Amino acid sequence: MATDLRAGYHEQLNEIQTGIARMSAGVTELVPRVTDILLDGDLESAEYVILGDVAYDSKSIELEEACFRIIALQAPVAVDLRAVVSAIKILADVERSADLCVNICKAARRIYGHDLDPHLRGVIQKMGNQAQALFKEATEAYLNLDGPRAAALHDMDAYLDDLQRQFIQVIFESHAAGTIDLQVAVQLAVVARFYERIGDHAVNMGDRTQYIVSGWVPNPYPESDNDPPKVVSPSPSD
Repeated sequence: MATDLRAGYHEQLNEIQTGIARMSAGVTELVPRVTDILLDGDLESAEYVILGDVAYDSKSIELEEACFRIIALQAPVAVDLRAVVSAIKILADVERSADLCVNICKAARRIYGHDLDPHLRGVIQKMGNQAQALFKEATEAYLNLDGPRAAALHDMDAYLDDLQRQFIQVIFESHAAGTIDLQVAVQLAVVARFYERIGDHAVNMGDRTQYIVSGWVPNPYPESDNDPPKVVSPSPSD
């Protein structure tokens, strides 16, 4: 009887992992879709994506509750406990990334009717491609519990961060040249931040995957351009 219960317990863990991976794969497909919506000004598709976000929310709640039930009824330890706790964290990253895709669609509605020059469009496409690649790798790493693959996400994200900085510079140049007005420039800067945050969530997924595999605890401030300032203790002579 105990063996049957334990088998069912691990089956539940596998179902949670598979469910999260499916949600994450959905976000992977959503990123290029919302990029096209932004570039094409496709209001109908934007509305469809916005309305469809409720499915991600409800699935996230369902899987989170399944995690809580396992903790309450099975008292997992060691790698199983790490898997359940990480699943809850990863769920939040996936759900929030879906929200960011919705935010890109809302930005597309705000700038509807404004033409974007080829340079802007090119960098937006690159950001979308890199964000998609990050989420795809994060999903595969988590589904296969591949620690080295998860670790590589930090370097992939560095490229997305570079694209964001490049995009901000292009926005300034386009505004100075008079090809976009101030409000469009502001919206595009926010969109760049949405893509950058999607990449950050993918990195978080990778960190949690490494934690499941090895027990490695992610640094709360991984190396990035968003590191908090270092505090230097005053010397006795100060």
